[in-house]
Amino acid sequence: MAWYDKDSWLTAALAPTPSTIALTLFVALVLPILVHLFLYRQAAPTALPTFVLVGPSGGGKTALLTLAERKTVAQTHTSTAPLAIEALLPSDVVPASSHYRAPGDPAYERARRFLLLDTPGHGKLRHFATTQLINPTNVRGIIFVVDAASVAEEAGLNEAAEYLHDVLLALQKRYTGAPTSKGPKAIPVLIAANKLDLFTALPPHLVRIQLERAVSTVRKSRAKGLKDSGVALGGEDDGLDQEREWLGEGGEGHFEFQHMEEVGTGVVVKGGNVIGGDGTDVKSWFEWIGAQL
Repeated sequence: MAWYDKDSWLTAALAPTPSTIALTLFVALVLPILVHLFLYRQAAPTALPTFVLVGPSGGGKTALLTLAERKTVAQTHTSTAPLAIEALLPSDVVPASSHYRAPGDPAYERARRFLLLDTPGHGKLRHFATTQLINPTNVRGIIFVVDAASVAEEAGLNEAAEYLHDVLLALQKRYTGAPTSKGPKAIPVLIAANKLDLFTALPPHLVRIQLERAVSTVRKSRAKGLKDSGVALGGEDDGLDQEREWLGEGGEGHFEFQHMEEVGTGVVVKGGNVIGGDGTDVKSWFEWIGAQL
């Protein structure tokens, strides 16, 4: 039977029969949907970029987490366990990877999504944060939330400086302990000076100066302790191993945040307030997050 005969398969396929019309509609409507779902699943990221909230208790980490999730402020309590939420950048903040994409583009909307992980600030519960820093999976940045009023007092400043010292030292170890000379991907740090609406709060540039000075003191005291323990042990190799525990070069001199750039960590200080009488002011923090996305 030739292809042009009346009863041939090609004639039946092109004839306006119900079965031919149904098959054509199925292929035209269902097949593109199946192809789209397959390609979307192949291209979709396996995990969202994560930003870890760290800092002393009472700084405002959980309040910031609640604001990012609910888009409204709320009174919170001291957290005792880590909590992660999925958040979206505000509509007026553009992710760095999507400056040339139009709002409404699926890729643009995906780029606005991120995870915000709140970790407890109590001294006995900070291992939740240090665990994230030892093996930071999908971590794009560290947000160190500090009460800008508390660092004006010695007790609050010392607590914040000791915790910040440990965070920076963990990031330094991650960089220096990399198996290749290129080093791991950089993890920047934002020091979010919160509660600037308070009368006693220090402005961001003074928060930076105070923390750098206090971290220098912590670094010096710990470096001295490590050196003394190395002398007591009486081994030069032990001293070399302990040198890796020093933040910066030998733990001597004045420490500045810009020194962390040598180990792939940029540190910036930005002010704001989550809960205040005149409303929230955290746009600079979300702009920093957007710059990492």
